[in-house]
Amino acid sequence: MAAEQGNAVSKKKMPLAFWIFVGLVVGVGSGLLLLNIKPFGMEGVDFAKTYIQPFGTIFLNLLKFIVVPIVLLSITCGVISMKDIKRVGAIGGKTLVYYLCTTAFAVTLALILATLAKDLFVTLDTSGAAYQAAEQQSLMDTIVAIFPANFVQPLLDATMLQVIVIALFLGFGILLAGEKGLLAGQVIESFNEVFLKIMDLIIRLSPIGVACLICPVVAENGPMLLTNLVMVLGITYLGYILHMAIVYSLTVKTLAGVSPLRFFREMVPAILMAFSSASSVGTLPFTLESAERLGARREVAGFVLPLGSTINMDGTAIYQGVCVVFIAACYGVDLTFAQIVTIILTATLASIGTAGVPGAGIVMLGMVLESVGLPIAGIGLVVGFDRIFDMGRTVVNITGDASCAVIVSKLDEKRALRNQK
Repeated sequence: MAAEQGNAVSKKKMPLAFWIFVGLVVGVGSGLLLLNIKPFGMEGVDFAKTYIQPFGTIFLNLLKFIVVPIVLLSITCGVISMKDIKRVGAIGGKTLVYYLCTTAFAVTLALILATLAKDLFVTLDTSGAAYQAAEQQSLMDTIVAIFPANFVQPLLDATMLQVIVIALFLGFGILLAGEKGLLAGQVIESFNEVFLKIMDLIIRLSPIGVACLICPVVAENGPMLLTNLVMVLGITYLGYILHMAIVYSLTVKTLAGVSPLRFFREMVPAILMAFSSASSVGTLPFTLESAERLGARREVAGFVLPLGSTINMDGTAIYQGVCVVFIAACYGVDLTFAQIVTIILTATLASIGTAGVPGAGIVMLGMVLESVGLPIAGIGLVVGFDRIFDMGRTVVNITGDASCAVIVSKLDEKRALRNQK
């Protein structure tokens, strides 16, 4: 009897990361099984898309439902809790510099790896490469689009940069209103706590959601892993791993004093969710919890992470760097030094304003290809693999977001101590 009670207690204490991993294994196993069977006379991939994927979509919809209020309310609460607009500016400046520097390093690393491996890339027939590019905005149009024309539409459309701007102005307004803004601040903080509890409820469904999201991906893409493009995939994932192991390990250790092993251990739930959903925005609740466990204060994490889910694209930058070299090789083009510099600048700056949702990397890749005069039709060579690329690059993106939150929080604590002296 006592042994049974002990087993029950141990099961209750199993961390969420364990159950998410179980969900991941179940999803992958089910996807592989569906490659070889025909349930109810249907092809395995059709069965997965028809009867399994909808449950994953429901889970992803719940995450998307909670993300906009979490971003709006957490950033507003973060601004209010800082009690000083100058402090908000200082934290925002550090965040932006960190994100841009790591993104530039990421694309540089990718270009180096891809160039070294260029001779290993298999020459492909590019005559059938076709991809319809989305219309690109000019730089000024992108800047204008950051600022909302009304309060409601960005919330309905989940236009994250505009939601962030709304949250900043709302927080600034409450601070500047002084005593008259206290009630508004209390209402915002109360709603923030309510939505955080709703987020906790949704997160408990994550093992089931992860399994249902990953299963159709494996069922559809399993055979493709054996094609010639596996080399591009391998180089890209090597870039993902090296970037996290080198950049994030060094920065969290030197700037925040956090052990890299502890950092990645605490990030496991968010990493598994990111790998399954391929959505930085959808993974935001998990990233927020992981960052707080690593010592990031809520007001700082609530400000830095939503910003990162929109503008921090280290993983996407690595993907672009490798794919541009690969596409250039397929078309027989040797990239010049000037083109390489252009790729680095374009990939870094293009990360700002690109949504943290599945498939956003394809849009950015089109921008980078156009910047160096490569045929945008070359995207057709890699677009079939995009989901597999996307899962890895999302892991890198959200890990970078968390490292920034921990580092900025630690630097802000040091600044506060200096001011006290």
